[in-house]
Amino acid sequence: MPKLRDRRLVAGASALAVLVLTVAGYRHLTAKDAPSYLTARVERADLEDAVLAVGTLSAHRQVDVGAQVSGQLKSLKVGLGDQVREGQWLAEIDPTLLEHALKQAQAEERSLLAQRAATEARLRQAALAAARERALWAREATSREALERADAQWDVERANREELDARCKAARIEVDKARANASYTRIVAPMSGEVVAIVTRQGQTVIAEQQAPVIMKLADLDTMTVKAQVSEADVLRVAPNDRVHFTVLGDPDTRYEGKVRAIEPAPQDFAEPPGQGSASTGGPSRGGAAVFYNALFEVPNPAHRLRISMTAQVSIVQGTAKGALAVPVSALGAKAADGAIAIRVLADDGRLQTRQVRIGMNNQVKAQVLEGLREGERVVVGEAAPDDAASHAGEAG
Repeated sequence: MPKLRDRRLVAGASALAVLVLTVAGYRHLTAKDAPSYLTARVERADLEDAVLAVGTLSAHRQVDVGAQVSGQLKSLKVGLGDQVREGQWLAEIDPTLLEHALKQAQAEERSLLAQRAATEARLRQAALAAARERALWAREATSREALERADAQWDVERANREELDARCKAARIEVDKARANASYTRIVAPMSGEVVAIVTRQGQTVIAEQQAPVIMKLADLDTMTVKAQVSEADVLRVAPNDRVHFTVLGDPDTRYEGKVRAIEPAPQDFAEPPGQGSASTGGPSRGGAAVFYNALFEVPNPAHRLRISMTAQVSIVQGTAKGALAVPVSALGAKAADGAIAIRVLADDGRLQTRQVRIGMNNQVKAQVLEGLREGERVVVGEAAPDDAASHAGEAG
């Protein structure tokens, strides 16, 4: 009897072990066959479809103040950051040599005027002599040779006067030119604005033989221009009067708004001279690099918080949708011939179904649902391994 009891115990233990292994294997196989899903709720959100670009700020009006004459920069009347008015005295170039040139031109003019006066006196004398010889010739009291000589002298003196008239006009031009050059030593502001850069320091010598050397830069910072670099993939979507908003790195919480004024027709490096990236056809050599076009717009800057060369994170708005039903773009599936998008929906009982949904705006983060889904439904955005189901359950909600 003890042996029979032992056999029964061994048989029972074996059966129990087989049952445990069978249940475990079933659960393991079932877990592999039923994947866990990452889901997101269909929610209402404000959507915006925009072309993103990086922009650079510059003053809407800016001018380089240069020198038209050569000489030593004698004094600067303003400093960096000063506000100036149009016509205000900014700097002075040493006027000594130019003032001497003006005096020399004036002296040359006076000398020519004196010569003209002497020629005018000789002309009157020649005219009287010619008249006298004609009177004598009429009475046959002089020779033809004397008459012709008197007439010729009169003609010579008239020609001398005409020559001196021309030389006096040329001397007047030289005087005016020398006076203008002397006045150019006093450099005044061509516009009202702020001194944003001083290029030439007091005491330096400037040479204005071939091009005007820059003394300082003035800018009107009340209005700023933003040059937004739009990629060639997006530039065809952008048009004048598109609404724009941007932020700057130093103040990401403040949003500035404007409208596109223009899109430049060529890339910003298109005007580079040959040998600096230009191809033989006249355009820039791309070499596989991305091509960007500048979209231009202005923004008021009354407090002068925006500064030249700041970087702007620009959004050129293509469309908006307020309070729209939205799903993540990762939930979008294949597109049907009629334009509907397949989206997998997870029901409350855990069953999975596929619906054909009409999609509107898509900003590559979320997509607007026009029809086919209800607010609060859960859509599948991905799948997770069974071991990760517990950790992803909280994230998906």
